[in-house]
Amino acid sequence: MTSATNLIIVPIILPLLACGSMLLLSGERHRTAIAAINVVATLALVCTAIALVRESDAGAPDGSQVYRVGDWPAPFAIVLVLDRLSALMLLLTSILALAAVVFSLARWQRVGAHFHPLFQFLLMGLNGAFLTGDLFNLFVFFELLLAASYGLLLHGSGLTRVKAGLHYIVVNLVASLLFLIGVSLIYGVTGTLNMADLAARIPDIPSQSRGLFEAGAGILAIAFLVKAGMWPLCFWLPTAYAAASPPVASIFAIMTKVGVYIVLRLSLLLFGADAGASAGFGTTWLFLGGLATILFGAIGTLASQDTARLAAFSVLVSSGTMLAATGMAQVGVTSGALFYLVSSTLGISAFFLLVELIERGREPGADMIAVTREAYGEHDEEHEQEEIGLAIVATMGLLGIAFIGCALVIAGLPPLSGFIAKFALLTAALNPSGMHHGGAIPGEGWTLLVLLISSGFASLIALTRAGIRVFWASPDRTVPRVRMIEMAPVLFLLMICVLQTVQAGPVMRFMQATAQSLHSPSNYIGDVLATSRRHMRKAGDT
Repeated sequence: MTSATNLIIVPIILPLLACGSMLLLSGERHRTAIAAINVVATLALVCTAIALVRESDAGAPDGSQVYRVGDWPAPFAIVLVLDRLSALMLLLTSILALAAVVFSLARWQRVGAHFHPLFQFLLMGLNGAFLTGDLFNLFVFFELLLAASYGLLLHGSGLTRVKAGLHYIVVNLVASLLFLIGVSLIYGVTGTLNMADLAARIPDIPSQSRGLFEAGAGILAIAFLVKAGMWPLCFWLPTAYAAASPPVASIFAIMTKVGVYIVLRLSLLLFGADAGASAGFGTTWLFLGGLATILFGAIGTLASQDTARLAAFSVLVSSGTMLAATGMAQVGVTSGALFYLVSSTLGISAFFLLVELIERGREPGADMIAVTREAYGEHDEEHEQEEIGLAIVATMGLLGIAFIGCALVIAGLPPLSGFIAKFALLTAALNPSGMHHGGAIPGEGWTLLVLLISSGFASLIALTRAGIRVFWASPDRTVPRVRMIEMAPVLFLLMICVLQTVQAGPVMRFMQATAQSLHSPSNYIGDVLATSRRHMRKAGDT
């Protein structure tokens, strides 16, 4: 293996080592050292992810790099696979993680035990889920990230958070059970859990066994769609995300995208045009479920009287858009959807952080301040003295600018990246051939157009209402005391959205190349299975 290939394992090993070292230093007197390890490790993950994105884009047009753990060949052992999609998700995860961990340094790291080790443990699970090349290890990493998320969701205690956390745990335990059942059925029919090997065997599945295989795939999809938040499986998400502490809710914005990522990956890899009788399995239900999720999320944003729940319902709109785009199974739609995935996730993550800052100056009876006091305890003065960073001049002005930026990205309004993403997605949906002609436009494209515009309009109304309530309706409100270390992560995420807008051309070309390779997975399959053939030839020569 080359040094570039060895770099693939770093996003998994680095959080594991960081987590272990922080647990060895557990204790109040080592709090600064533990926080420093978390920040340095997360910053190193950002650098690693940037290198992996460049490596994936500089390789073969549709090629993938394969890391064989223990140097055993696929499909008999663990393989990690890097392509443009997995590299993109690694970079997005590390950027959100850096913003969340810096934000937590001001106060949230102190309101519960083991925040930093759990945070790195979550990153290990997320990165492993994006890199793994087989379903068994996907389950392992899936459970790792869920275990860490249980602790993080409960971080800060409080009645609201505990109730939401218990519901979250029960729902995800059921999803894990469905995951195991689905994987067992698939293995019983095909004899393999390696994704590339599965894709190669699916066309040859006997007709009498295909129904059982598709039943297993359907059960497996339910487990992923629970995590993705597809309606009606999303009943748990708004309450859980709204109750989580701000840095946890911010990194949770990528958690739903784990489900979306897996559905997108497996839908095109296992049920693409070369899947024989199973080609296109489930795409219609994905499209309809995505549309229903967009509608439900839009209604939820309009009904939300709390800004944290507004952000949570915005997550559902984002997930629904991605699922509907996946169900359309078109290269152009997928490329636009990937651009939208990055933009919406960054905007929603920034908004989760911003919510706590803008609600901090409300009356004591406000919901958010009640949660905050419940988390901090009665001695707020002590926490004020221990806060890190410098106070910001013109606090309300900065908060207002950040709020407008988040609103533009989430609602998909010009000139920021949310508008470009929706424009690219809808252009491809309404013109699937990529040509401007006078033929009939597919009905699914029109339906997606109506719902995306309607959901954007609903988000605009809800965010405008929230902005008026927060910034204008209470002129005598107390100006919140905001630290630079809290404001900087919000501005950092919004600046990346601005960068995505300015560099829309190169970013869109990367997304188009990613979508093209996803819709033509033969090279992915060949790269993974070629390691097995080369290994067997080498053993034979020996």
